[in-house]
Amino acid sequence: MNLLGALCCGLLFGFGLILSGMSNPAKVTAFLDLAGNWDPSLACVMGGAIAMAAPAFAWTGRRKRTLLHVPLALPEKTGIDRRLVGGSLLFGIGWGLAGFCPGPALVAAAAGSPGALLFVAAMFGGMALFALLNK
Repeated sequence: MNLLGALCCGLLFGFGLILSGMSNPAKVTAFLDLAGNWDPSLACVMGGAIAMAAPAFAWTGRRKRTLLHVPLALPEKTGIDRRLVGGSLLFGIGWGLAGFCPGPALVAAAAGSPGALLFVAAMFGGMALFALLNK
């Protein structure tokens, strides 16, 4: 049942990314191009996502189990430190250069986009390097 729930959530998320155009890196880079032909649609998608997720996160924070009755494991570390800031900077640079962040990249890779496939390979390579360096 847990795998089915995860599959349904992933399909819903992926469909939302495709429907909103966020799996298209040109859409993302147009949002980041403040001096050129700026496209605010990413901000609208983010705003809509936050509006939908905020009440759910507030409700979830008071629970011990998920809706599928799995123990809920929320992050224990909530402070801002150098690693968080450094990782955020690296994430933002990669996002700006490639026009992808992990979710949309996986959706675009599943659709066969060569750029997304390369991005996902590099993303997994970076994750493996991080795991290797942080043993």
